[in-house]
Amino acid sequence: MTALAVLILLASLGGAGYFGYTELMDRTGAPDHSGQGSGSVTVEVVEGDYTADVGRTLVEADVVKSVEAFVQAAGTRLQGLQPGFYVLRRQMSAEAAVTLMLDPKARSGIIDIAPGKWALEIYTQLSKATGIPVSKFKKVDPRSLGLPASAKGRVEGYLYPGRYDLPPDATAARLLKMMVSRFKKETRSIDFGRDAKVGLTPAEVVTVASLVEAEAGRPEDLPKISRVIQNRLKAGMRIQFDTALLYAWQKRTLDVRERHQAIKSPYNLYLNDGLPPGPIGSPSTAAIEAALNPTKGEKWLYFVATDPDERLTEYAVSYEHFLKLKAKFEKWLAANPQPKD
Repeated sequence: MTALAVLILLASLGGAGYFGYTELMDRTGAPDHSGQGSGSVTVEVVEGDYTADVGRTLVEADVVKSVEAFVQAAGTRLQGLQPGFYVLRRQMSAEAAVTLMLDPKARSGIIDIAPGKWALEIYTQLSKATGIPVSKFKKVDPRSLGLPASAKGRVEGYLYPGRYDLPPDATAARLLKMMVSRFKKETRSIDFGRDAKVGLTPAEVVTVASLVEAEAGRPEDLPKISRVIQNRLKAGMRIQFDTALLYAWQKRTLDVRERHQAIKSPYNLYLNDGLPPGPIGSPSTAAIEAALNPTKGEKWLYFVATDPDERLTEYAVSYEHFLKLKAKFEKWLAANPQPKD
């Protein structure tokens, strides 16, 4: 049967086209390999691909012999197939290819970047996933990444957190550019013009969002911590966030003592007024929205993560109340000692 005849037949089948198509393939005997194949090849499934699109990708990669055989073997089983990269073998039977693509172990290069990560932590995570040295990420020219003007040439805060499918042949520059592009895409609908209402520039919005992200234990804490920042700035108080100090220190710990507050850095908000010179990590869109929409009406000036195990944060207006909350945290800390420095 000619290709034209196949198209005419499919058009005539209407809503039952798929079943007629597979029956036709059964009769015509679509070209197919046999067995499990050999070697290794990575293929990409792009968002929006139909089964036939995936089949064409596999034919081009010498995984399956024909699109028709792959579509026939897949049936409706690949309807929920996720975009990303899959490690398959060359010259597999269509049935073997479908079965392998449905195996989670076939997925390649999946990485989850948690909100609030420092750029250096993201470099380390990307390095472990790809084998690219951290030094390569550090050497990437920020001007090549398409950063927003508000970034002022710094990547910190603009590497968007989330799940990524990493191309197997990607360079450090391509991976960072992919994350910056994701930041721009995810924040496209956010009206940074609202910054006038909270007295922040677009750059400061991302900086506040990074502070909010770093301190929040639960989603509902994001706008509350944003309110604390606003209240402290209006009152002329130093922000004094441990998370900013830890960024200056480049250390993760819950045990920050007075001796650590002497670290010389513009990110040490115990020693410096106002906001830090830039973000202290990668905020989510929820944190950016919280920076633009702090909780209304509250006069909180303090907060304490009184139970980090439960991610519980409590808020205070007075210093006396703050000391009571701090005592709760000290009790938790005594029961959960941290590495000493």
